[in-house]
Amino acid sequence: MSEWALDLSGIEKGYNRGKPSEVIVLRGATVRVGVGEVVALVAPSGAGKSTLLHIAGLLDTADSGQVRLSGRDMTGLSDRERTAARREQVGFIYQFHHLLPEFSALENIVLPQLANGVDARTAEARAMDLLTRTGIAPRARHRPAELSGGEQQRVAFCRALANAPRLLLADEPTGNLDPGTSDQVFAALMAVVRDTGLSALIATHNLDLAARMDRIVRLDKGQVV
Repeated sequence: MSEWALDLSGIEKGYNRGKPSEVIVLRGATVRVGVGEVVALVAPSGAGKSTLLHIAGLLDTADSGQVRLSGRDMTGLSDRERTAARREQVGFIYQFHHLLPEFSALENIVLPQLANGVDARTAEARAMDLLTRTGIAPRARHRPAELSGGEQQRVAFCRALANAPRLLLADEPTGNLDPGTSDQVFAALMAVVRDTGLSALIATHNLDLAARMDRIVRLDKGQVV
């Protein structure tokens, strides 16, 4: 493939380097996601998937190896440059929604756009469009506590997509939902991802959901196998 949305090559990561308590988390992991491709990252607990996602999203740095987003080498960037690249290119979804409780669903999606310099009217229009696409526009003015778990996670999806990232990173995005709700929420997420041509790396334990993506990558003991 001529260009990868995400190219992680030979990623090494450990904690307490050089000490007796040293823990090696990633051992030369290499993962690539093509433009417009949705890749499932399947890994048992403790295999290093969260660490890998954090490195991919520039929330953490590798001890060695290379991180490239849309062809650009992210190695050696300053904190300010990493923050700017992350804000412009990456959207995150976690197992728990982490919505701001004092704000409505709509406001939770508007706020990251305002922080990125988008004017309020444009930000609200995009937020409503995303809520409509995920089927919860009628709940736009409700606060998180007034929403079901599935609705809360859909709002979290919309927030991750608010600034039109090129790459979506998701860590067990439906892991906190019952099977029926998980399937519905995942279907809504995939519909938006496919419609926008977004690239995505989605960590999941659910092999049924993984099978609905373009490709499966397996991570075990810090290595891609």
